[in-house]
Amino acid sequence: MDRTALVEAEVATAGSSAPLRLACLGDSITRAQFSADYLDLLRRRRPGQLHVARFGVNGDFAANLRQRLGPVLADPADVVTVLIGTNDARASLPGYPVDKAMKRKRLTQPPSAAWFQDCLLAVVGRLTKETDARIGVLSLPVLGQDLDGPAVEASTTYSRIFAEVAAATGVAYLPLHERQLAHLRQAGAPPIPYREATPAAVVATLVERAVLRRSLDAIARRRGLVLTTDHVHQNSLGAGFVADVIEESGLLTRHGHVAR
Repeated sequence: MDRTALVEAEVATAGSSAPLRLACLGDSITRAQFSADYLDLLRRRRPGQLHVARFGVNGDFAANLRQRLGPVLADPADVVTVLIGTNDARASLPGYPVDKAMKRKRLTQPPSAAWFQDCLLAVVGRLTKETDARIGVLSLPVLGQDLDGPAVEASTTYSRIFAEVAAATGVAYLPLHERQLAHLRQAGAPPIPYREATPAAVVATLVERAVLRRSLDAIARRRGLVLTTDHVHQNSLGAGFVADVIEESGLLTRHGHVAR
């Protein structure tokens, strides 16, 4: 797993006005090696309007993001979105390799909801105090597909923390979790039991893509999954919901209303 942020500036050149500068902070869902790319969706929906910087690191926890804000603060964007916490929520589930994750990501204590909230508050606090950016925090993508199962419950619990932090700090709250959960209910998604996305499972997905030339959506369909390829990483529909809530928040309009 990566230990340094991938910073990827992507500029669309069409149009006469200067593009809006957007920085997206997160984990593997933002890095988009194993997920459909919501940053690419945003760029394609708004050709020539966005300069996108990608700050996504595979496997990161909120504590890791807290430690790597330097490049974000050094060159502030107009808009910053934060999509972190999937790994924090996963670590609360039985069977997650907490000890290995702590060693790999150099965590100083076991992940917990309380520590996650402290780290998220610190991240948002620095962004609000040290930049003039408009800031949005996204609730988590739904973990798993069994709506009554512990994985969905964990992602719901951690998503409530985002709402609390947004209310306390005055930044925009983007209800990704709620939107995805409503879609799964409406679609009648089969309650497939959650399986942890182990390194072996991620490699299996990569092999299907590289060797068998299957798309992420085809992989998801073969596994009976509606929004993800492996209960964690997003297919194109899941990534589409990420892009939707960012667009609908008003953050990307220069003088528009920002949803709170």
